[in-house]
Amino acid sequence: MQRIWALTGYFVRSLLWSLTGVALVIATLVYWLVLFSPQQQTPEIAYYRLVIGIFGAGMGFVITVTMAARANHANLYPWVVRLPSRVEYVTAVLLGAFIVTTLLQLLLALLALTNGPDIPLRQLLEIPPVWVSLMILAEVLGLHASDLVTNGWSRVYIFGVLAILLFAQGIRNSALRSLITSLNRVAVSQGWTSVNDTLANYAVTLNSNDPSAVSRLFGLVFWPFRAIADATVNGYFTAAQALAPAILLLYATILFMLAADLFANKDLTFVE
Repeated sequence: MQRIWALTGYFVRSLLWSLTGVALVIATLVYWLVLFSPQQQTPEIAYYRLVIGIFGAGMGFVITVTMAARANHANLYPWVVRLPSRVEYVTAVLLGAFIVTTLLQLLLALLALTNGPDIPLRQLLEIPPVWVSLMILAEVLGLHASDLVTNGWSRVYIFGVLAILLFAQGIRNSALRSLITSLNRVAVSQGWTSVNDTLANYAVTLNSNDPSAVSRLFGLVFWPFRAIADATVNGYFTAAQALAPAILLLYATILFMLAADLFANKDLTFVE
């Protein structure tokens, strides 16, 4: 922990006391002036929670990529070779990005209270889990987007899968059934009886199910985001929706373990 905190302190200081750090603070102030103008009342608590939560996620991604780029410089190579485990290095980058993002998000949250909404204590306690879970997930994705962690085509695979899942949410049973029917014709022409029977069974199953069953299946991955948005708009979390931040943290944990494994097993090519 001492090594991690030493690295984290170095990354935080090097970012905050730089032109990039000044630019991030200015961007936060501009975001506040545009979306939370002090000249106008912010009546909706849902607007306050969602807009600042989106800011934390987006800023967390940008800061993580920026901090990972700084951690990828050759002047830090002596730090890496002295660590018992490379995982400590990635952890310090993530922790540093979390600290800087939290500071900027808290700054925005306090400024937004100027002529802002009155937040009841119950809803105030619901805010930190939502903001933190979104922020950490975005920061872990930022690690995978950086050159520090990327090993070969790893980021292409990860973000490609996410893009496919996003696209697949719009697929309806009829579209997939048409594809299966075309494949079935190919199987019949080639004499693949077993494949033909299997595809026919799939087509019958799709025909008997809800027209949007396929899109719902792929949409399960993104259910926590919809649950958080719905709960924020409605003003309360149901028992199922309350699990959404925990599921996002589970996603972040899995992705961070993958990032640590990629970084631990790659050939380091730090830039000058």
